Amino acid sequence: MIKKLLDGMAAQRREQRRAELMRKLIRHEAKIGGELFGEVPEGNRREFFCLDEHTWVWHEEWVDKSGQRQNQITRYDVRPDTILKSQNGHIKEVTKEEADRLVEASKLYQQRIRAELYSFVG
Repeated sequence: MIKKLLDGMAAQRREQRRAELMRKLIRHEAKIGGELFGEVPEGNRREFFCLDEHTWVWHEEWVDKSGQRQNQITRYDVRPDTILKSQNGHIKEVTKEEADRLVEASKLYQQRIRAELYSFVG
């Protein structure tokens, strides 16, 4: 009975460590992705990352001229025949030009995270 309880606790701790590692990796990928488009100004935050095989996220935070903290989250849902962009609750299909930019950004992102984060994995 105690062995079963201890095994369950150990499995739970392993799953918690795995989940925390995944969160840290995504945060690091997001930071690398945010740097693809130039230097992030002091006090600002910019992230660009792949959430899953069909979803890309762009997140930016800044302080506006009146000193108010602002943020923008853009989610790209990549489908076989189109890319949908969601911002502030509005969903629309992206233009060809924006789709091309997203493809280029995703390629740069993959190159950078492979080189800077996962290069040690054979």
